[in-house]
Amino acid sequence: MQIFLGSIVLGVCSLIHILILVWSTSLIKILHPRLTHYSPRIRLGLLLGKAFGFVVMSHSIQVWIWALSFMAFSAIPTLGNAVYFSLVTYTALGYGDIILDEGFRIYAAMGAVTGLLNFGLSTAFLVGLFGRLLPREVA
Repeated sequence: MQIFLGSIVLGVCSLIHILILVWSTSLIKILHPRLTHYSPRIRLGLLLGKAFGFVVMSHSIQVWIWALSFMAFSAIPTLGNAVYFSLVTYTALGYGDIILDEGFRIYAAMGAVTGLLNFGLSTAFLVGLFGRLLPREVA
């Protein structure tokens, strides 16, 4: 059951992440022609900064989803601890200062899988965007 529920939350988080990345790409395409009065380096910085902001926002939303799910399942009683645990699990740091009961350990591990997958997707997105913009803006 833990793997099933964790897979659902993982799927929801990944869907949100993909939608935000697609949405940010659309906004960057709209924003790009409006920045022609800036120098190429400033334009590149603004566009990549916008993309990076969307990536950070997406990961933050996912951490909150995991935190709220831990609270909803009564795995962690307080919001502060739930957000903290969610963040260190999502980033795969796993400090170990908060340990869940056996009934939630696999579920929590799915939070780490979510972070690993979506950080990889974010990295590919930013590298791809940088690769497309760099020759156009700075060359």
